[in-house]
Amino acid sequence: MTRIFRTLRDGLLFICFVVLALLIVAKLDRNTDPPIPGPYRALDRDTLSAGVERLRLEGLDAPEFDQVCGSPKGSWNCGREARRALAGLISAASAECYGFARDQYQRILVRCQAGDTDINARLVRMGMAVASGSDYIDEEDAAQREETGIWAGEFDRPRQWRRMRGMMEEPDDGDAFGDLWARLRGWLGGMFAE
Repeated sequence: MTRIFRTLRDGLLFICFVVLALLIVAKLDRNTDPPIPGPYRALDRDTLSAGVERLRLEGLDAPEFDQVCGSPKGSWNCGREARRALAGLISAASAECYGFARDQYQRILVRCQAGDTDINARLVRMGMAVASGSDYIDEEDAAQREETGIWAGEFDRPRQWRRMRGMMEEPDDGDAFGDLWARLRGWLGGMFAE
């Protein structure tokens, strides 16, 4: 009985190490994606265009274009303000976006930078988006604590706002296993295409 237990334990431990190694590789690989050629244009609050490609900012969810948020000074169109903020950040000459995995709408999931500024993180920190997944939780906490942007008053989280209006639901892009699977498909596809 103990021999079976040890064999199962060792097998489970091996599987855990393999999964951990794959997650680490996926995380490290994220930083080596080639930049997607710009210039970039903000289409809405978390989607860019680069030529014919559509790019979706990864790790965040911003208010919908027509979404209204509350503040002590009254209501404001937080979706349009989120688009303005993204347009301002992405207009920097040094802006570059990286990624290759695609979402259900075939947009490339990207992380964008302008110099040392992580644009995705900056939008969340400005209170123009909420964290989706675990990458920008610290930025969201800081924006909420300082009552910045959407955190200045009452608002519905973008996912909840879409659900209440019967709009198409986007999956949570904080899914590590989904991201890993997309990267594995990309690697395997690249190996067989060459």
